[in-house]
Amino acid sequence: MSEASVPSCILNQVKPRLAPLYLTHLSLRHFRNYGEQQIDFAAAKTILVGENAQGKSNLLEAVELLATLKSHRTSRDRDLVQQDQPAAQISASVRRDLGVADLSLVLRQAGRRTAILNGEKLRRQLDFLGALNAVQFSSLDLDLVRGGPGERRTWLDTLLVQLEPVYAHILGQYNQVLKQRNALIKQSYGDDEGEAEPPDATEFALWDAQLAALGTRVIRRRARAIARLAPIARQWHQAISGQREDLRIHYQPNVPMEEDDPQVIQASFLEKIKLRAIAEQHQRTSLVGPHRDDIEFAINDTPSRQYGSQGQQRTLVLALKLAELHLIDEVIGEPPLLLLDDVLAELDLNRQNQLLEAIQDRFQTIITTTHLGAFGSQWMTSSQILTVKAGRIEDS
Repeated sequence: MSEASVPSCILNQVKPRLAPLYLTHLSLRHFRNYGEQQIDFAAAKTILVGENAQGKSNLLEAVELLATLKSHRTSRDRDLVQQDQPAAQISASVRRDLGVADLSLVLRQAGRRTAILNGEKLRRQLDFLGALNAVQFSSLDLDLVRGGPGERRTWLDTLLVQLEPVYAHILGQYNQVLKQRNALIKQSYGDDEGEAEPPDATEFALWDAQLAALGTRVIRRRARAIARLAPIARQWHQAISGQREDLRIHYQPNVPMEEDDPQVIQASFLEKIKLRAIAEQHQRTSLVGPHRDDIEFAINDTPSRQYGSQGQQRTLVLALKLAELHLIDEVIGEPPLLLLDDVLAELDLNRQNQLLEAIQDRFQTIITTTHLGAFGSQWMTSSQILTVKAGRIEDS
């Protein structure tokens, strides 16, 4: 895919800032299979080469945690800490247009994690978000297409947290209200472990109102993000597929959204709760809200999940990831870090070349691989190549 075949509006967004280098240092201590490891990044492109299960993906996971406060591999901090150690620490130096930021995240076997920004312990982890932006692409991302709705919601929410860090707080509030409302449903209508109590209509009305208000904020932000991402992904998909395929992305909110008006959406939310009340009693859970949203990907008007070939699905995910990069760049004003976790093995030679050419020097990139055969001479000469073996990283 030459520059001539890449959508010009996308190239124009990123051309002025070539060869960004803003993650300058990474330090790992008792993280996964790393005891003590220091890495200084000396080029815009870093290739981590090594056999499987040596720690390549663990390093990318550490960077992902600094960017999003989440891992796509586990939701438990204790899984990230070396056995027989009470805590792990990830630290990094990030150079941005506004200056240098020092980030540190302490993860514990038991107890809460600690986020530290420029030497100051943060009371709210939300304040940590935005210091480092990153897009990760791994073989697990193919589940975006063939997996369930939860995979797609998580993908969209992770993107939104980077576009708008306050979204993490809004989503957290919504999930907390959802948890409380589900507990009230079980208390009122019984579950497998306890007897029911008479439902309190006033209490239900309070939780319904909170769920609708917070859920509306989630829905509107998700809708706006898809509206901005979809045309960029469509252009990338057309370029990668040689103009043979047309990608459409449709946000499918669980609550009808006729217009982007919070009062209208909240009213629709509350009306649907009434309509689903009997079903909620029987299923003992909340059935209305953005926790039941989905995103549909269609290629040439055919849902890709049911009919897309493996090659089409990989092209789709590749287009999504390139679109994420450019949307974050557009919104934040600085290109994000790109983390590629052994994806070359998942792509055929044509798509490998398209991905590597699309990256060029436009984004700082850390890429893992088991062998260097997929990289051309330009990549090899302009990249920092590090060898990973048994939790140790050395210059090649």
